[in-house]
Parts: sequence; C-alpha cells; structure tokens
Amino acid sequence: MLPTTRFIEGKTSGLNTLSSGKQQKTMKRRKFVKDSTLSAASLLASRGLVNRSVASLSILNPRDRVPVSFIIDDSTALVNLAYYGIPQFKEIFPSQYLQDWKKLPQEIPDSFVLEFLEWCDMNGVKGKYSMVPYPACTGWLHRFIPGWTKKELEESLKIIRELAQPNWDIHSEMISHTRVINTKTGMPFPEASADYMENWEWSQTKSADELGEYIAYSLQILKDAGLHCDGVTTPGGFAGRNKQNLAKGTLYAVKEVYGGKVAHFFRDLTTDPNLSVQPQVMHAEGLDGDQASCSVHIIGCTGDWFGGWDGLTPGDADRFITPDLQEGRMVEVIESGEPAIMVCHWPGIYYNGEKVGFEIFKTVVDRLHQKYDHLVWMKLSDIASYWAAREFTKMELVDGAVNLNAPFECKNFTIQVDGRYKNPILKAGEKTILLKEDRNLSQNSWTRQDTALKLCFDLERGRSTLILES
Repeated sequence: MLPTTRFIEGKTSGLNTLSSGKQQKTMKRRKFVKDSTLSAASLLASRGLVNRSVASLSILNPRDRVPVSFIIDDSTALVNLAYYGIPQFKEIFPSQYLQDWKKLPQEIPDSFVLEFLEWCDMNGVKGKYSMVPYPACTGWLHRFIPGWTKKELEESLKIIRELAQPNWDIHSEMISHTRVINTKTGMPFPEASADYMENWEWSQTKSADELGEYIAYSLQILKDAGLHCDGVTTPGGFAGRNKQNLAKGTLYAVKEVYGGKVAHFFRDLTTDPNLSVQPQVMHAEGLDGDQASCSVHIIGCTGDWFGGWDGLTPGDADRFITPDLQEGRMVEVIESGEPAIMVCHWPGIYYNGEKVGFEIFKTVVDRLHQKYDHLVWMKLSDIASYWAAREFTKMELVDGAVNLNAPFECKNFTIQVDGRYKNPILKAGEKTILLKEDRNLSQNSWTRQDTALKLCFDLERGRSTLILES
C-alpha cells in the first residue's frame, strides 16, 4: 500500500519519513536511488541485457517477444488493507491522511477475486499478487482473522492456491504493511512512530541478515498457509535507501523458507523514458558451481493509474495506451523492447465495489492486444529467471554446435545464430530433443529470419548443446 495522499507525475510518491534529527522529509516510493541506478543507455551497455551477443550468437527476449506483466499490491485474503491501514498511517502523520477511510469497504470479497482471475485467465494475463501475511495487524493468514470465520479464510486461501498460483506469483508484502512486528513475540513494537512502521525508517539501516530474518518470517506464514513464494514486495518506502541489503536479505529468506535459487523483489518503478526498466540482477553467488543463486530487482514501468492505493482516485486508461493505440507509457516501453510491467493497488482495482480500476485495466489490456501480436505475458518469477540466465549463460559456436553453460535454468530461452543453419537438435544431459519449425517460436522450436536462425527452448542448469545442420 502506498500511504500518501498525493501523486507526482509518473511516480507514486509523497512518503514522509523522519531523519535522525526527527525532522520530516520526503522520500519517494518506488523510485530509483540515484547512486544505484544507471541511465538506460549505460545500464544496457554495461550489462548487455538487450540481445547480449557472443560473436555470431545473440540472446533475445523470450520467444523473441516483449514480456508484459501486471503487479498487484496491497492484496490479501478478505481484508481491505486501505480501510485498516489508513488510521494507522494517520496516527503517525495526522496531516497527511485526510481520507474519510470509514466510507471504504472493510472487505474485498472473494466473489470479486474470482471475477478478476477468470477474466485474466481468459485474456492470458499473468503477474504478481500480494498476500500480506498479517494485514494491518488484523489477523494471521495461517491462523484466523477476526471478523471472518475460519471457513471463510480457508475458502479465500483456496482460491489463491488453486486459481491464482498457476499464473500469478504470490508475494508477501513484508508482515503487516503497517507496524513493524517483533519477530520474537509476533507482536507490533509498542512505539507508534515512523521508526517502527514498515513503510518508513525501520528498514533503512538494517543489515542483510536482519532484513532476511524479517522477510523469512513473512514467508513462513504464507508457506504455513499453503502458498509458494519466489519473491517479495516492499511496502511503501521499505529499504528504499538500503537496496543492496534488501537484495541479499530477500535471497537469504527465499532460500531458507522455499529453497529457491533465483529470488526476486519488487521495490521500484519509474515512468521516466530516460531510465531503463530492465530487471537488475543482484548479489549473484556460486556461479561456477552447481548452487548458483541471485536476487533480481523487478522494476515497474507505470504508476498506479487505475484506482490508487486507497480506491478514492479514479485513473485513466489513456495514460497506459491511448484510444488510437499510438501513445502512452505502455506503448513507449513495449516499443523499446524492455519488459513492460504495469503496477496497481488492489483496493483501487475493486474501487469500493464500483470496480473502476478493473474496468480501466480491461480497457488497457484490450487495447494492447489490439495493437500488438508479439507480447508474452509472464509471471515475475519467470522474468527474473530469464534475466538471470540471460546475464550469466556462456555460449560459443564451434563446428556447427552451440555450446551453452548456464548457472540458471529458465523457460523459453531464445537465441539467434547468424548463418544458414537448420534442423537444430538440443542435447541436455540424457535428453535429446529435435526442435520443430514454428514461426511463433513456441517451446522447443526454431524459425528463420533472413540469414539468421532463431531458437527457443527450455534452458537447463549446467551444460547443454545445440547441434545445427549446415
């Protein structure tokens, strides 16, 4: 949830924080910290993330398409986080939170969750769906939430387990999204101040181990509730000035609770056309062995122009893509070839039962599908795995064979080989797969473009070979 009442063009912002001198200042939520962000040109040049090439070999986008995804923040089971969170934020900054929060619904019903997921399934939409473990300190997802029966909570969790998880990554959004929780007692710290709110100061000076312990606590709750997570979302300004430790802590927590090797986190977004929105692969370890791991910072490319974090400010579909399909932030990013990841907050999608944000989202997706036939909807975990593989896979072309050495596996790894090759065969371990010709580059396929061969296949960790016929 974004605890703020104002929006800056292109960025969701307005987070107040207290310095050590207890003077208020402004910290922008989900914006790049200047000392850790490169310009789009320098980032791509330094990391080689677009068409990374080795001699006559290039790594392309998955299926040679543009990844798109949808990030949903502030979602959980049953609880409308805006209703229960605003009075806690108001206690810290009374002049900043003037919304009549009592007019908001206390619940976002499962009937709406089902309606939303059904529409997304029909339209191929994938993305990330938060499940705040202890939403605004109301109750625990793996135990009970006062105001709802145990059966209601179990039915709500079942929807996410069975219907959301196939196409949506599930994230914790720290523990409560409001007060910092003492992980030794499971209770909020008694001090109600910016120093003890997840959205503000507490996380800015914590070590990777301390953040990892806190994140692991949140993930364990979701695991106990029967949910799987490969990543997390930060609430508000959480660790905005501490991203290196956030990256490490996220990796440590995902490894500890779920055993994952590629963790990811959503912390930042930008709408600045001069900044890259390529995922940032951070804190890679063990690349020369069989236990490689890393943390991937997923970056959103839009503001919340649906219905806002509190469901009180209607958005505008035209900011994503105009009715004539020619302009808008999504058009700008898609045509750059970078992953185009939209960002919203769940209370604004429901929009007090009026579903304003949902209708805007439908319009945006319909327009995108009208304009483009080369998009691929992906979960954040699949984007993260792809970019980790893209950055660290070693390739060489020797005597009509492409030798690959990959510390990370991923789906639909896509490369281009310059030359008039044909009939590729993939050998990976004990597997031998004859790739089929398919201009759409489906799984385990190839197609020709001019004098180049494009190949799409699931990349396995370790060594594999593509044998090409001249």
